[in-house]
Amino acid sequence: MVLVVTLLLAGAILLLAETVLPGMIAGVLGVLCLIGGVTVGYQEFGAATGNWILLGTLAGLAVGFVLWVKYFPGSRIGRLYASEGVVGDIGTERPELVGQTGVAHTALRPAGVALIGGQRVDVVTEGAMIERGGPVQVVAVEGLRVVVRQA
Repeated sequence: MVLVVTLLLAGAILLLAETVLPGMIAGVLGVLCLIGGVTVGYQEFGAATGNWILLGTLAGLAVGFVLWVKYFPGSRIGRLYASEGVVGDIGTERPELVGQTGVAHTALRPAGVALIGGQRVDVVTEGAMIERGGPVQVVAVEGLRVVVRQA
């Protein structure tokens, strides 16, 4: 009985340690300890008690997982691993360009480069080709796309 309890407790502790340790080694060892504890329980105490040990282990895993999901992210340790930054925002939208005028730095067929406000900006036309040196006006900014038309 001591071996079964020791294996189950070691498995639970190793699974908890896996949340903060890299590499999945503690998690794999924890699962192996749990499987070993249930297996030894079947061998020492028979099928009926082995089934209860298995059900208790599965219930403990389920309850532990629910508690971990509920409380770990808000805990002091959990906050160390959570990123507070914004994901996916690269800050490239430039709505201040709408309405500004400039000059086509390259031929826009339909994409190219324009000088707008003294800066080189990758642009795309609404469809018509604009020759190099032609005047352009920004009509829209759609994410990374700056749309221009001939002024």
